[in-house]
Amino acid sequence: MLQRRIVQVVHRASAVLSCRLHQLCYICKKARMIKSMTGFGKATAVLGDKNLVVELRSLNSKGMDVSLRLPAQYKDKEQELRNMLSQSLERGKVELTLGFENTGMQQAPGLNRELLEHYYAEMVRLSDSLGAPVSADLLPSLLRLPEVLKQPAQEVDEQEWALVGGAVTEAMDQALQFRLSEGAHLEADLGERISVIRGLLGKIAPFEQHRISHLRTRLQKAFHDMREHVQADPNRFEQELIFYLEKLDISEEKVRLQKHLDYFTETMQGAQSQGKKLGFIAQEIGREINTIGSKANDADIQRIVVQMKDELEKIKEQLMNIL
Repeated sequence: MLQRRIVQVVHRASAVLSCRLHQLCYICKKARMIKSMTGFGKATAVLGDKNLVVELRSLNSKGMDVSLRLPAQYKDKEQELRNMLSQSLERGKVELTLGFENTGMQQAPGLNRELLEHYYAEMVRLSDSLGAPVSADLLPSLLRLPEVLKQPAQEVDEQEWALVGGAVTEAMDQALQFRLSEGAHLEADLGERISVIRGLLGKIAPFEQHRISHLRTRLQKAFHDMREHVQADPNRFEQELIFYLEKLDISEEKVRLQKHLDYFTETMQGAQSQGKKLGFIAQEIGREINTIGSKANDADIQRIVVQMKDELEKIKEQLMNIL
């Protein structure tokens, strides 16, 4: 039995090491490190006559939210498991489930005969006092009462916990690989949408000069029409017109938006996944797009702004799932 456990420990350690090396190779090949918070991993460990099945799921969350479903004998290891998950997965809504699949005979639960007889006597007395017959299903019902069936005490030795820890580590490694794979898809999608916004920004330029000249002509016509009824200073009008047109200029907003788009791409291709930082940059991108829209005073530019906002909303939705 001891030799079998040693072989299991060695096999598990080899599997974990293989997963770690695979992960490191993947990271080395991929300079970009966008990670999704969505992940899944599953591993098993043979513990005597039982198979332990470990399943790990993670979804997006603002912080680290860990939920554990453990057999009774592993309850005292809960904090250790929480620490393992927090250090490895960093952030997300994580659910870890440990369960057994039976592969042979297990020690049967003991019967607390004294307590069962006490329950039975009480039920018979209650039946007599109420004048109700004792049901034929009474005994099966009594067996379901608390403490009637006693599960044998189960202690977890170091060798067993090493196998459990190895299975949990393997499930975590699979979840990390899943996150990296999902992150690659998210990165491709985000990069494409940033490129779309960049392309839409370039389409604004042809409408700018037409917008200013059209607005100047319209205001000058209104001024001349007004002079037929009231006196007005042409020089003062020209000064106010220049001031008004300068307020509608969107050159600075376009430059800042371009820089924010570049910064978003640079951060996305960095050495670490920074979902929160990308979210802050997306807010700045939205601020510049909104300002361009408020200053546009042109239907064609407004249509472009609406398209940019639509792409930005899709980016924000994807950012919610990035680590």
